[in-house]
Amino acid sequence: MPKNSTDQKDDNRNPPQDVKAIRQEIRKFLDTDVNRRKLGNCKFGVYVFYDYDGEPIYVGQTYETLRQRISRHLTNQRTDAVAMNVLDPFEVAEIEVWPFWHLPTGKANLQKARKTLHAGEYTVFQIVLKSSSFKAVLNEKDVSPTTKIDLPTSHRARIIPNSLYEARKHPDTRIARRASTIANLARVISEREVSPGLRRTLLTQARRLEKLAAERFKVFGDRIPVKPDADEE
Repeated sequence: MPKNSTDQKDDNRNPPQDVKAIRQEIRKFLDTDVNRRKLGNCKFGVYVFYDYDGEPIYVGQTYETLRQRISRHLTNQRTDAVAMNVLDPFEVAEIEVWPFWHLPTGKANLQKARKTLHAGEYTVFQIVLKSSSFKAVLNEKDVSPTTKIDLPTSHRARIIPNSLYEARKHPDTRIARRASTIANLARVISEREVSPGLRRTLLTQARRLEKLAAERFKVFGDRIPVKPDADEE
């Protein structure tokens, strides 16, 4: 039986199936039970996004709940990082979070909580810089130096379902996405007065693209010799 106009209209409003599947994985992760509390409901936390190579690409903190902040990044509810083409949500394959359950809520405690949260973000930032092949992430802004602290237990999970993982991980797909992101970011930089940090992000993205393209070429490189045309010899 053909769908009526109302059904068709509802279908058009719904996101594609792959988007729905990824959102479901994100919700599943954020609903992880941690001592009878849902992970995403923790008000204060630090988070890291990783790409398909396990490279850390973005570090952040939140005091509006992990659920709200991560969802805004990854479900196109615009954030500065996404709007400025610093972060492409398509690149995010895994999430790791450090929930700060022990921090008190309420206005009277907010300044103290933020100070601890900032120290937590700085500590995580130093950890991921050491683990990065580029010794860099895509954050436009530096995390101001402060005292390192002992971190709470982290939780990490892949947010791409098995049915989509191999296709999205394919290097040609990622090269195309990364090149597009670089072009968009370069256009933003050419049209606005931007921070030096954004130019550093452009350089980091370019290095990431070069590495991925070089690795892809190695698969074919020995079978693609560069030879002059016969009439040029």
